Amino acid sequence: MKAILGIAAAAALLVAGQAVAADESALAGKSGCLACHQVAVKVLGPAYKDVAKKYAGDKGAQARLTDHVVKGTGPAGLGWMKEGKAGMPFMPPNAAVKPEDAAKLVQWILSLK
Repeated sequence: MKAILGIAAAAALLVAGQAVAADESALAGKSGCLACHQVAVKVLGPAYKDVAKKYAGDKGAQARLTDHVVKGTGPAGLGWMKEGKAGMPFMPPNAAVKPEDAAKLVQWILSLK
């Protein structure tokens, strides 16, 4: 009986996690992010998985990247292009994205493996 409850709980968490990922992916599309970014492939901007890998373990990444989503990167984005992981030298500001939505997007991006 305990095994069945454990499996049911794990399945519920998996479904909930997939629903959150779908919501954030939809938010990325609605916010215009997917015009320059994709989850696993470089477009104009770096792939989200590359962003997650680069900032893994960086305690200040959430706040810094949330700021970049709203205000753009300026020269801070040049490294991605030099590494061949972006097709543009910087990320432009996106005033259409509310800071709280930017924070949700960044949290999702940083969770990608």
